Amino acid sequence: MSERPAAWRDGWDEGAGSAFAERTSPADDHRYATLTYEVTGRIARITFDRPERGNAITADTPQDLAHAVERADLDPRVHVILLSGRGKGFCGGYDLSIYAENGARPADGTDGSGAEGTALDATVQARNHDPSRTWDPMLDYAMMSRFNRGFASLLHATKPVVAKVHGFAIAGGTDIALYADQIVCADDARIGYPPTRVWGIPAAGMWAHRLGDQRAKRLLLTGDCLTGRQAVEWGLAVESHPADELDARTEQFVERIAQMPINQLMMVKLALNSALLASGVATSTMISTVFDGISRHTREGYAFQTRAATVGFREAVRERDEPFGDAKPQARAAT
Repeated sequence: MSERPAAWRDGWDEGAGSAFAERTSPADDHRYATLTYEVTGRIARITFDRPERGNAITADTPQDLAHAVERADLDPRVHVILLSGRGKGFCGGYDLSIYAENGARPADGTDGSGAEGTALDATVQARNHDPSRTWDPMLDYAMMSRFNRGFASLLHATKPVVAKVHGFAIAGGTDIALYADQIVCADDARIGYPPTRVWGIPAAGMWAHRLGDQRAKRLLLTGDCLTGRQAVEWGLAVESHPADELDARTEQFVERIAQMPINQLMMVKLALNSALLASGVATSTMISTVFDGISRHTREGYAFQTRAATVGFREAVRERDEPFGDAKPQARAAT
């Protein structure tokens, strides 16, 4: 990116005339369990980093994401945030094999949440997912609503967020991507929420706000997925490109955004978000989160959980999807 004339440098720019001229650059030594963070030029790069698990969502993911977004939001170097995933895809959803195969007990027998005794404790949630016990929907909500809060940091950040989607953004992965301000994807990416067929409702509740009523229902009443190219045609994504061009084309896009003054970017995002939030995002999220919990505790939901515990989660998902003609070998996280 070429140097801009001094008159176009905003008050956040570092340099002798900056409002932050005396401020040192933020330390970049914080480490995350589920993602990496770096700043190059004016771009903060948040990259999901569990490729061996399809970048599956764990209890750490929303906390890591919210921390990294806040870090970028407060950094005077950063004009735009780029969110992506390492490996074969963006994010395959929640690591629900923990719940479906192990009754929410981590395979190694330890508490994976780091919050013993709370709603985020895997053992606490295991008891709440036990079909022989009484289900407490608000205990479920206490957990899932905190995941949503972390993901919604993308929407509520004052700086723009671009999600780069390659490979797949499935189930909970779409809860994250749909909170971004712009989605750029590979032509052959798969984007959708197959768990609406059984054992899931999109807890973030963003589909109707991004696609409108009929198109959102078209996807969620079937569990079908869109390709990246279709996502652009439907208005879910702003651009799609051949997979081998995605990185370069996305870089060009975020570099264009990065040329804008930060205060202009903030005002544009806040002004446009006012209309989006007025459409009822908070209410949609609350209702969808409650129904997501219910969907895991219906007769069909318990049957799916039992089947996954018997034959394995991948096989249970394959059996779920086979009648729809799109059953494929899937990562354990693709839920």
